Amino acid sequence: MPKTTPGPRTRRTMTAAARAAAKRAERGHRAPAPETSVAVAGRTVLIEAPKNGWEDPPEPSLESFEEDAPPKDEAEVHPRGRRLLTLVLGVLLPAALVATAVLGWQYRDGHRTESARTQALTAAQKAAPVVLSYDYRHLDKDFASARTHLTGGFHAEYGKTTKAVVGPTAKKYRAVVKATIAAPATGTPAASVVSASPDKVVVLLFINQVTESTQVSGSRVDLNRVRMTMARTDGGWKVSGVDAL
Repeated sequence: MPKTTPGPRTRRTMTAAARAAAKRAERGHRAPAPETSVAVAGRTVLIEAPKNGWEDPPEPSLESFEEDAPPKDEAEVHPRGRRLLTLVLGVLLPAALVATAVLGWQYRDGHRTESARTQALTAAQKAAPVVLSYDYRHLDKDFASARTHLTGGFHAEYGKTTKAVVGPTAKKYRAVVKATIAAPATGTPAASVVSASPDKVVVLLFINQVTESTQVSGSRVDLNRVRMTMARTDGGWKVSGVDAL
């Protein structure tokens, strides 16, 4: 078969193609991208593929699935929940401590009040006969003994009254007054607590007073109701007030 020599036009076309291939090789040393044909209005149009070629969308990674997965530790994923829990505990714990302190205080206060009732009642039964009795023959001694059971303003008031009124009258009429706490057939003193607190107790007593003087013949017996207020002091329970009812 005879050898055909390419014509000038063919040589120019081949030269241009060689040049284009060289340029593409210099840019990336990559093979030319394939072309895709698309039919448009009945004509076939060649569309050059992207330089990097047609690429498939990236496959989902393990990290993307982990982001959508439910959290294993809610406290780590939700710091707001952790702060809320801390806030709630910060409120509840002091409230519990306060409630415990209040209950403890109420218990101690109740215990002290009950103890005060017993102690003040005993002190009142002991003080009443001394404070309400006297003998004109030894008034100073009787009044001094009575003052050891008194406290506060009543201590000063008792001193003024006995010095200005009771003492002179007792001496003038040779009065002797002896007071005792009335007792029913059971022998229990007629005394009871009206009100009580840890530091103050009010006691009601039924007092029999036997009086002898130049003003009466024989002996006169008076049955009196006396309200005696007792106060706690460093020296024990003392009388801070006496009212005849």
